[in-house]
Amino acid sequence: MRLFLAPIAALCLTLSAAPTFAQTNAPSDVITNQFDAFRDGDLPRAFSYASPMLQRYFRTPQNFGFMVQHGYSMVIDPDQMRMLDAREEGERVIQRVEVIDRKGVVHLLDYEMVETEDGWKINGVEFVKAPPMAV
Repeated sequence: MRLFLAPIAALCLTLSAAPTFAQTNAPSDVITNQFDAFRDGDLPRAFSYASPMLQRYFRTPQNFGFMVQHGYSMVIDPDQMRMLDAREEGERVIQRVEVIDRKGVVHLLDYEMVETEDGWKINGVEFVKAPPMAV
């Protein structure tokens, strides 16, 4: 019986040591949930997906919503949104997201995700320059 349980215990230990985002895909879920909250006009819910650092900086969902409206309006009600590649950088995950706004303009955004005791949170968003188009 011990010989049979040892491989199972080793497998459980291996799975628990794997990166959290690879097991649950939670960073992309958090981003998708925030997009849904913006689409629904639910600023408190959208703000809840921001990291503690961003929440301290913006203090209220209204301040946060104002910043998003004026700096990242394409995420509020995009025509399309899809997850691209994700990469690990230390204890954070960078998730690239393609957003096509209602005018058909493509935007590439890198979402910096950090794992907190409350799960993955968005710690910042950066515009990515699109590669030049081939002719």
